[in-house]
Amino acid sequence: MAQARPRTFWLDPEVAGHAVPEAAPALSGAERADLAVVGGGYSGLWTALIAKERDPGRDVVLLEARTVGWAASGRNGGFCAASLTHGHGNGAQRWPEEIAELERLGRQNLDGIQSTVERHGIDCEFERTGEMAVATEPWQVDDLTDEAAALRALGQRVRTLTGARVRAEVDSPTYLGGLFDPDGVAMVHPAKLAWGLREACLRLGVRIREHTPVRAIRPERGGLRLESRGGSVSAERVAWGGGGFPGPLRRVRHFVAPVYDYALATEPLSSEQLAAVGWGNRQGVSDSGNRFHYYRLTADNRILWGGYDVVYHYGGRVRPAYDQRPDTFHRLARHFFTTFPQLEGLSFTHSWGGVIDTCSRFCAFFGTAHRGRLAYAAGYTGLGVGATRFGAQVMLDRLDGADTERTRLAMVRAKPVPFPPEPLRYAGIQATKRAIAAADRDGGRRNAWLRTLDAVGMGFDS
Repeated sequence: MAQARPRTFWLDPEVAGHAVPEAAPALSGAERADLAVVGGGYSGLWTALIAKERDPGRDVVLLEARTVGWAASGRNGGFCAASLTHGHGNGAQRWPEEIAELERLGRQNLDGIQSTVERHGIDCEFERTGEMAVATEPWQVDDLTDEAAALRALGQRVRTLTGARVRAEVDSPTYLGGLFDPDGVAMVHPAKLAWGLREACLRLGVRIREHTPVRAIRPERGGLRLESRGGSVSAERVAWGGGGFPGPLRRVRHFVAPVYDYALATEPLSSEQLAAVGWGNRQGVSDSGNRFHYYRLTADNRILWGGYDVVYHYGGRVRPAYDQRPDTFHRLARHFFTTFPQLEGLSFTHSWGGVIDTCSRFCAFFGTAHRGRLAYAAGYTGLGVGATRFGAQVMLDRLDGADTERTRLAMVRAKPVPFPPEPLRYAGIQATKRAIAAADRDGGRRNAWLRTLDAVGMGFDS
């Protein structure tokens, strides 16, 4: 850890190949638009881009409080997943009647992301590698076998793997088995994806205003007025993609809890170190505990290693100081070398954290406000790299008053259970963290607290 810089690997200008775009001017004065998009992460960028592709004549302005890709869209692990429901199990438990449709739309959405990247020439290191879920405890082998059977019943070409077969792909003494989905996940450079979407939006005529936090939403004749410190935008329609930063959209605050996730990046592996691990197919990997790690190779053969700890601060506080958490980084490092003892002596070069907008159903929810003039999507819970494109389409469908296969979904029409107010929210999250840790130690068995959450629609089994 001695060499680790306290900064996000993807956003580090000192790493070769990173070209951080110059920020667009902040909003100044009064502007008008057909559509105002709030948020310069994936949710807002996809919304602005798709809005212009649907109707090139539509006047679109995008407002971002900091800079495009600064928050979750530039800090995540770069797993671009097809799942819209944070995994098949979570979706099948909540919407069994439409899980086949949700899986189909998710695969279609990932294909659409790949097509957009190719069509607009976005250099984001897109690799359709798939993902391998690995079992490190015997109970996880059974769970992966059941999941594979359910996915194959939906026509997906997933494969179960013995421990020896998993270790032939990526070599770790901790692996007991696995499930490989070759089609459902792509690896990307997340910041380059955000910057590429930004450039595509600009080419299509979207006006981008960075360093422009929206402080208030005011109804006015014919639309809404978004007010910032430097000016205002009046628009007929507003798409709100603030993620873990709901700002003045108060109704979202009851459904979203900002939780911190953390990651490390190693120095580039030598050819000998890479050979010791294998990993010739470069697929993403995640282990299968309730508290799980996710990891992948970068373009220059570093290992990005993240997950496990989830940290919620009382009152949902978000602070720059929380981006660094030494106890978590040292815990992650210990877990890394337990998984890959053959890499002992490898150094970490970057350590960082960021906020995930989680909700009680652990996947996106949708809604409207101000008599349908504003649409929002939030709560992606870590799978927003892919699912935000779907959420952008839902927001635009609703703003256009369109009846589509997306807007008819029960997932889209229903809301998650809201979180309770403080101090119950904090106490409940801490109790849940302790319970899922106990489940991992007890063969995956869920105690009374977790079973109660399952019963009220707030349960999650990763």
